[in-house]
Amino acid sequence: MDPRVARTRQGLQEALLALARERPLDEITVADVAERAGVNRSTYYQHYGDKDTLLADALDAATAAAGEQIGARSGAAADEPVAWSSPGDLARARGALLAYLTHVEENADLYRRVLGEHGSALAAGRVRRRVEAIVGDALVGGAEEVPGVPLPVTAAAISGLALGVVTAWVEQAPDAPAGEVAEWLWRVLDHQGLLGPVRPSDPPA
Repeated sequence: MDPRVARTRQGLQEALLALARERPLDEITVADVAERAGVNRSTYYQHYGDKDTLLADALDAATAAAGEQIGARSGAAADEPVAWSSPGDLARARGALLAYLTHVEENADLYRRVLGEHGSALAAGRVRRRVEAIVGDALVGGAEEVPGVPLPVTAAAISGLALGVVTAWVEQAPDAPAGEVAEWLWRVLDHQGLLGPVRPSDPPA
């Protein structure tokens, strides 16, 4: 992608997220997003035909950034899954999880809407697929193998639990801080027997 196009799209995505922290999504217009991003309406429509697609891209990019942090470790190939066998690998995974949950915390109203019953199907679907890809590519490398269960199914189980925790958090316990929610998620995964070296007494920090 042309770097200028990427920068413009990133600016529009960041503008929408910033505005959504200030007021409900339904009250944000294309003109508002364009003005916050420092572009005109015609530039907006050169990149996005509707607000739902922009929202999906914005949340997808934030989730992908967390996945890149989880998957990054020195000396590992780009497509090599993270095995949580070393303190460095585990620290990066824990830090990335907390970074992503902090992003969700900062945009709790938006995630509540997206993941709720009447949310954006496009945005919610993109978030779910991205989280599942992160789990499949990175997190499952450190999970206990479930005998007789294909790896993609294990990945789907872990990502489903993770999304369930996030959804319950923003809908039912929005005042809980991101660090506490990270511990909830670690404990739930451990209770289901899906974690290897990570113990509830050693949650993400």
